[in-house]
Amino acid sequence: MVNLNTLPSSAPPISSIPATADGLAGVVKGQRWMLVTGGTGFVGRHLVAALTAQGHGVIVLSRNRARARQVFPDQRVRVIASLDEIAGDEPIDAIINLAGEPIGDRPWTRRRRLRLLLSRLRTTRRLIGLIARLDHRPDVLISGSAVGWYGAWDETALTESSPAHDGFSHTLCEAWEREARKAEGFGIRTVLLRTGLVLDRGGGMLARMVPAFRLGLGASLGNGRQFMSWIHRDDLVRLIAHAIADPALVGPLNATAPNPATNRQFSKALAKAVHHPLWFRAPAGLLRVLMGDMAQELLLTGQRVLPQAALTSNFHFRYSDIGEALQRSL
Repeated sequence: MVNLNTLPSSAPPISSIPATADGLAGVVKGQRWMLVTGGTGFVGRHLVAALTAQGHGVIVLSRNRARARQVFPDQRVRVIASLDEIAGDEPIDAIINLAGEPIGDRPWTRRRRLRLLLSRLRTTRRLIGLIARLDHRPDVLISGSAVGWYGAWDETALTESSPAHDGFSHTLCEAWEREARKAEGFGIRTVLLRTGLVLDRGGGMLARMVPAFRLGLGASLGNGRQFMSWIHRDDLVRLIAHAIADPALVGPLNATAPNPATNRQFSKALAKAVHHPLWFRAPAGLLRVLMGDMAQELLLTGQRVLPQAALTSNFHFRYSDIGEALQRSL
């Protein structure tokens, strides 16, 4: 393992870290070692940049070592292709588990559902195995989940203590959370990060939506009344850092901005951000024909999720207005 205090002279200066990530992990003090899975993804790479900008050491687990090195060419990052590369006597202070195939990029065939499930469970099980053999166990495991845990709702406000409705999204998230909770048996504080739609430039849902909206072809979906719980990527990275630093945070943590928007409000705000009117509406029936169950769960119904645990722990969101967040993301 690389010693933070004895980096080789060829190590890049901290100033080479992207300025957009600087300061986002400021609440995590000292010099600590973090293990991040899914570190090359849309959220993960921003998190890794924020942690290294703060002077922490980061181990990134990636199946493609060469690609991960391209993503992190100038950062204090150790890239591994297998958790077996971590020795039992290596100190790891926190694990952030974000690994999992994207849920909304193609229809949910039976094979696709299985891939989505296994992509989450396999990595999480291997992390539990790693925790079991470490001499110095991490203080915290922050494991990914999603607001899909709550299933499909109407306008009901949902907090971390709310119940769930059945559906594939709930089944997927519940299985992922249940696997992560096994860390509690080793005395590890476990945080279940129920993330909403993540907004920022360069990826995520907006990368698929913005081109059509820039052409004036954007549309609201169905009746447009379904809620979209969202969070800006900067706030998500800050919330993960907050969860690392705050020992009182445990269990479900809604990673959503305080003001969810309906699909109609979201679509109008995005159209305004790209200086086009919103003329169109995609009929629910057409979306069901094209995308099946995925359209019903992800596009035509939603969740009005509130970040009660984050607010109670005195976390301050920089972006709580959908219009401002979208302007910042384009």
